[in-house]
Amino acid sequence: MPGRDTPSPPLSWGRSTVSTACPLDGQDACSLSVTVERGRVVKIAGSPLHPSIAGAIDDKVRRFDRRLYGPDRVQHPLLRTGPRGSGQFARVPWDEALDLLVDRLNEARATFGGDSILPYHSGRSNGLLTDNLEDARFFRRLGASQLTGPTGAASTALLDETMPGVAYEDYAAARLIVIWGSNPSTSGAHLIPYVQQAREQGARLVVIDPRATPLARTADLYLPVRPGTDVVVALAVINELFTRGWADEAFLAAHADGVDRLRAAAAAWPIPGAAAEAGLDPAALARFAEWYGTTSPAVIRCGAGQARNRNGVASTRAILALPAVGGKFGVRGGGYTFSNAGAWGISQESLIDQPAPSTRAVNRYQLGRALTTLGDPSVKVLFVYNANPLATAPDQQAIRRGLMREDLFTVVHEQVLTDTALHADLVLPATTFLEHYDIARGDGAYHLHLVQPAIAPVGESRSNHDLFRDLSVRLGLGDDDALGEAGLLMEAIARMPGNLGTALMAGERAEPPTGPRPIQFVDVHPSTAGGRLQLSPAASAAESEAGDAYHLDPATEQYPLALISPSSERTIASTLGEQRPSIAKVKVHPDDAHSRAIADGDPVRIFNNLGDVHCNATITPEVRPGTLALPLGLWARSTYNGQTGTALVPDTLTAPDGNACPNDARVQLELLGRH
Repeated sequence: MPGRDTPSPPLSWGRSTVSTACPLDGQDACSLSVTVERGRVVKIAGSPLHPSIAGAIDDKVRRFDRRLYGPDRVQHPLLRTGPRGSGQFARVPWDEALDLLVDRLNEARATFGGDSILPYHSGRSNGLLTDNLEDARFFRRLGASQLTGPTGAASTALLDETMPGVAYEDYAAARLIVIWGSNPSTSGAHLIPYVQQAREQGARLVVIDPRATPLARTADLYLPVRPGTDVVVALAVINELFTRGWADEAFLAAHADGVDRLRAAAAAWPIPGAAAEAGLDPAALARFAEWYGTTSPAVIRCGAGQARNRNGVASTRAILALPAVGGKFGVRGGGYTFSNAGAWGISQESLIDQPAPSTRAVNRYQLGRALTTLGDPSVKVLFVYNANPLATAPDQQAIRRGLMREDLFTVVHEQVLTDTALHADLVLPATTFLEHYDIARGDGAYHLHLVQPAIAPVGESRSNHDLFRDLSVRLGLGDDDALGEAGLLMEAIARMPGNLGTALMAGERAEPPTGPRPIQFVDVHPSTAGGRLQLSPAASAAESEAGDAYHLDPATEQYPLALISPSSERTIASTLGEQRPSIAKVKVHPDDAHSRAIADGDPVRIFNNLGDVHCNATITPEVRPGTLALPLGLWARSTYNGQTGTALVPDTLTAPDGNACPNDARVQLELLGRH
């Protein structure tokens, strides 16, 4: 019976309040208080469990009930009856849907081998239980191809991801705050009050981003860096630290290796040359270097924006080297915040507890290539869950061509009819975080929460656990689990270090082993070999080691404009894209618009050799000249021609970590209809 293993949430036909949390892609993993009446969610609010949340949550989460009960919600298994992408489906029973899926999986495995089956998932809006756990066990036992992604080479090469960073609360103690490649207004809003508190106490704020984010517009110094050049900016500051006597040579001697190499690499980028390469005012860059060299405590919030291009690893390495060279560690409010996800000591592999097979590896950012050119064997079954790759993965047109293959069977386990689901042969209804158990972990904020269902699954929706456990039983890969999701939760909690599991189950505030506000190089240290920093950030253009060479701008005379895809205030990646009310707008600098005779609100065409996007133009100095900004995660319905920003993004990868390079898209812009 569908949903048979789903635990019963604390429902009441009256009015009740459920304490849960938000695992959706972001930095904060907010604790929530959900009000339920007669089995339906009527209000979603923040809870005061963590001081940094203080009851405030993102409006996207506050309005999540629109997805729960909206017209796009998938409530029953659907079998395609019309052409792919047509949205023509017929409702089928769960047993019939699973029988069909099992037959296709068995046929592919028997005829072509397990490598012909490719799982595709993202999990950025899922917690520890609903992505890369029961699903990973299933596909490993099945012998399917393995989906790979970024290795985290930038941070692990320098400090190791397990070294916790500066807590949000401690930003209030800083005298200089640098927000680099991050926009807390859309992902990490609970940092902003502490930034404001620090500024009220006299701290300076520097923002480095190609686009004037809300914080950038109020900053003491805003550096509108050209996309892909963050590394030369960081190296220029490092060079100033060394040459002007602001480097902490004693700290470096005691705690770092590779200092001489870093010094030589930075010397290749003096302020004038770096400013010219990055498109910055040399005086502004020099001012930033002086402020950073002479101010303590100083903290850097390093996001992902600087990593979304060909120089991503190099840029992140150089940025994370700044606190070491400048001597900013060892005091409250000093150092950096990058990813705090590893601070809890929770190993996903230990939760999976199933060895990975020696099967083919496919990078998640080259799905189009895998579906159209991969052979021996080609992909015969594509299993998509926790993802909408047609809206988020590079080279959208190649993915679309792959999904249109008649010899490909595509199954999508999804909450709503996404662009990818519309191209599926079989769509299975999935629960949302308000309908199943999970464990949410913050990436920036030190938050770890139990996610528990507030309502019973809508329609015939099933959780990931229920689906993959049922498939395992049907395929003879595992035994039935009478305890269902509750059993998975208890199993995961039993594997957690310390008293984390006890705090979660008691509804108390869980704290990482080092405490909620660790000071770097006092309470926490690198876990690298010998406990020393390995300063191997980006070097000069002459160096060739993977990830260290500086790669020049890929712009050409034909495609001179950089297209970036910042996070949107309307969506979480592509999640909630069904609720975007109108045609998307691309932000264009007045200089670029004027030279092309484009006025505010005009329909425009953005194009390169991969595809073209038809949308509307917004003329604004918010973006730097030579750069266009189109929101991340658009759906086909948000443009005039059904193509979105990823149709213009190459599927090239950063070296050595294999990350995507969406901000390396180089395009041209013209008034729609003009050729």
